[in-house]
Amino acid sequence: MHAPSPTPTGELPAVDAGPSTSAPEPAATTRVTPIIAVLVVSAFVMILNETLLSVALPVLMEDLSITAVTAQWLSTGFMLTMAVVIPTTGFLMTRLSVRSVFLLAMALFLAGTALAVIAPSFPVLLGARVIQAAGTAMVLPLLMTTVLALVPLRSRGLVMGLVGVVISAAPALGPTISGAILAHGTWHHLFVMMLPIIVVALVIGLLFIRNYTEPRAVRLDVLSVVLSAIGFGGVIYALASISAIVDGHARLVPLLAAAAGLLSLAVFAARQVRMRARGQEPLLDLRPLTVRTYLVSLLVILLCFATMLGTVVALPLYMTGALGMSTLAVGLTMLPGAAASGLLGPLVGALYDRVGPLPLVLPGAALMALVSWASMLLLDGDATQGLVIALNVPLGIGMSMVMTPLMALSLGALPKELYGHGSAILNTLQQLAGALGTAVFIALLTLGAAVAAESGAGAELAQASGATWAFVAGGVMCSIAALLATTLRRPQAA
Repeated sequence: MHAPSPTPTGELPAVDAGPSTSAPEPAATTRVTPIIAVLVVSAFVMILNETLLSVALPVLMEDLSITAVTAQWLSTGFMLTMAVVIPTTGFLMTRLSVRSVFLLAMALFLAGTALAVIAPSFPVLLGARVIQAAGTAMVLPLLMTTVLALVPLRSRGLVMGLVGVVISAAPALGPTISGAILAHGTWHHLFVMMLPIIVVALVIGLLFIRNYTEPRAVRLDVLSVVLSAIGFGGVIYALASISAIVDGHARLVPLLAAAAGLLSLAVFAARQVRMRARGQEPLLDLRPLTVRTYLVSLLVILLCFATMLGTVVALPLYMTGALGMSTLAVGLTMLPGAAASGLLGPLVGALYDRVGPLPLVLPGAALMALVSWASMLLLDGDATQGLVIALNVPLGIGMSMVMTPLMALSLGALPKELYGHGSAILNTLQQLAGALGTAVFIALLTLGAAVAAESGAGAELAQASGATWAFVAGGVMCSIAALLATTLRRPQAA
């Protein structure tokens, strides 16, 4: 029996859910399970790492003598690298074997983590985060493509629930784990914690992951790679510099970066369409964006993900700056929301198979919007830890209700030959959404705090006022997502 062959961009044909036969299916499931498991664990640790430093930002700012805007680059640089590397993963997964891609991704992440452990300064730490991000960018598409290739359609909702845990719960768990570690160690120990997990995952992966594709020599469109890097890099740099643009300092460079980025993305998109029309294989096939269900699902995911990641970054700053909470207390406060999101993922995935997207996604987006507006009204300088938890838990529940169904719905609406492209577009734009959410929340928090301070407010009250401004952004984005969710329908069965 021949292994399934990928298309020139790396996607793999899905295993159709046919009628159940006697013996072969359990055997197939046994072979697939350890592969999916090790990829899920690896992706979980890597995405967890994306927000691990959110609680540590005040500590890093003091230890490395940097401002909040500079410290933000530890998250923004990570997302920027992800957005630049992900569009090239289709080429890598076609040119290299599955085991080679896995080994390369894990080796990069391991090297970046080891460098972060010994980083003596901000530039070295930022470089370590960039190396980590390059490895993370390869694992996520590998996980998505493997699920679509090897998991039968009837089981895909449940597995997508596990993937949803990785994408929604892992970032929310970052502050909790970070707070617990910082209570007993330095920020270097955040990376020490990850080293043994990555080594074990690497060993297990090499034992179980087998090559289910045949590597092929394909042409890499270098111009598309350059345009993609300039485009996504310029846009994310501009997003990270929103604070400088708003307060009037050093506006020229971010605005030029935004212009160059948007122009490069426009040329990049036009080139991909033109290559497709000429019968050539584009770096990133944009046809998934013409599928309405995919496009609407993508927009809802991006709006809610931007809100979630912005909240995960801004909420710890509010708790430390306005409420005077310790890093351990901040981490424990974030834990229930992350746990709720993670535990509900598989359940929501199973419910999606029964009731479709609308009964889950619409209430989920509406719940996230309600929590954001409530946070704007209730989280002031006198808020209690219990109130923060009471608001954060439904936010995590709402995120799970949005992310898990839409991961399955968006990619399931595409023809099989576009699975890989759809996954790459989703993962790339998710990094842009994360950068947007982080930048907007931090910018509004900083601006709101500055305005309050100029009016005579103390440091704690000013920080609380800034957080109120940030939560408005989440309320607006999730309200728009809820409106878009009303148009979602389950695709007709083929």
